[in-house]
Amino acid sequence: MKDYMLLLPILFPAIAALLTLVIKNKFKEREFRTIYVGIVLVVTFILNLYVISKYQGLTLFYLTKNLPVELKVDKLTVLFNILVTTMWLLAGIFSFEYMKHEERNESFYMFYLLTESVLLGLGMASNFLTFYLFYEFMTFLSLPLALHTRTKEAIYGGLKYLFYSVFGASLALVGFFFMTQYGDITFRAGGTLIASKVLGNEGLLLTVFFFTILGFSVKAGMFPFHAWLTAAHPVAPAPASAVLSGIITKAGVLAIIRVIYYQAGVEFLRGTWVQYAFMALTLITVFMGSMMAYKEQILKKRLAYSSVSQVSYVLFGLSTMTTIGFVGALLQVVFHSIAKNLLFMSAGAIIYREHKTLVSELKGIGKNMPIVMWCFTIGGLALVGIPPLTGFVSKWYLAMGSLESGVLNMNYLGPVVLLASALLTAGYLVTISISAFIPGADFDYSTIKKTEPNLYMLIPLVLLSISCVVCGTFATPLINYFTSIANLIIK
Repeated sequence: MKDYMLLLPILFPAIAALLTLVIKNKFKEREFRTIYVGIVLVVTFILNLYVISKYQGLTLFYLTKNLPVELKVDKLTVLFNILVTTMWLLAGIFSFEYMKHEERNESFYMFYLLTESVLLGLGMASNFLTFYLFYEFMTFLSLPLALHTRTKEAIYGGLKYLFYSVFGASLALVGFFFMTQYGDITFRAGGTLIASKVLGNEGLLLTVFFFTILGFSVKAGMFPFHAWLTAAHPVAPAPASAVLSGIITKAGVLAIIRVIYYQAGVEFLRGTWVQYAFMALTLITVFMGSMMAYKEQILKKRLAYSSVSQVSYVLFGLSTMTTIGFVGALLQVVFHSIAKNLLFMSAGAIIYREHKTLVSELKGIGKNMPIVMWCFTIGGLALVGIPPLTGFVSKWYLAMGSLESGVLNMNYLGPVVLLASALLTAGYLVTISISAFIPGADFDYSTIKKTEPNLYMLIPLVLLSISCVVCGTFATPLINYFTSIANLIIK
């Protein structure tokens, strides 16, 4: 395989990031920084679309005789890499204004671009070894985004993110070692276990795969390893919070998809205690995350708890091991990324312009920032699952996948938990919008003043809001595409 062009979207942002060290003094100029980063993000977006549409695979080198580091483009790569470059571009545009008064801008953008680079490599990883290498790089290169402000809370949140991530990756590494002995580390639709080697070792391998899933679920924020997410996301700058919640958590999801559907295989795991335990943990996380978000009064922390719940919707869909549940999971990957990027950036705009961080302080803010708050409202309604917005479609498929799974009594419990979570989501998000636009008779209307942010912030918010409506109303192309993936890997 000699498709070296696959390296372009990985190397281009990485080289551009490292060049910021050379042009450090020039990079401090806001206009130059905006143009430079903007061009890099746009070109990376275009390069990614070009290479994933034209090239198939590339063997970079062999770590040992039987352990190649390889890249390959499949339908899952297309989904993940387009999502990464799109959200990185929009959050980057938002950051041009948000980061204007922040210190160490060159450091922020260097790691911002490096993280995008390794995420694109992660999406193209052809086997477990390559995936794991990029996965570890992702952790260490995204860590400075959480640490950026260098406050006591940021250092605590960043270190928690690091410790949890390293622990999770260590658990996942067990799966890699066993796959070298009982199967093939190459990702292949339907799984790569060798039947003759598995025979008599089923119990051992089930345990191994459970811990591998558990290890990768750390990045996705699944109980009991969710605490890093609510510590790291709220303390990062808003553009970083958006991509940490909207994209980095999906790296854990991608890893679990590769383990269940491309390594172990559905036939090996379906109906086992691993499926039951995994499904139970996802439902616990969905409900617990919603309850914690409902109680939380710090806006960005409330959104972080919401991510704990909403990303586990995805994991729940994967745990059903059904075609319709898998499609629902992939729909939720896309739709949650859109909505959560929208919500975190809306929160960032509020903090930037109004310096308000508590939910109790947002009463009447819709009078000052109507566009921002309408965008926030659309994102919130999308997460609740109000038709025709995005969340309705994905949650419908997830509920149907649960009923089709036939997993003991959890096939009926799934829709109940999803409904309860939706009601709680309305309680902790929609109520913010209501008090923002209808503050009540006791509100001092003389304090109203227009504080809308500039176009750098508003354009990404409006585009994401439109996406919530369009993708929810016209979801059929996505459903068809995700169904084609599911038909390849689920038998």
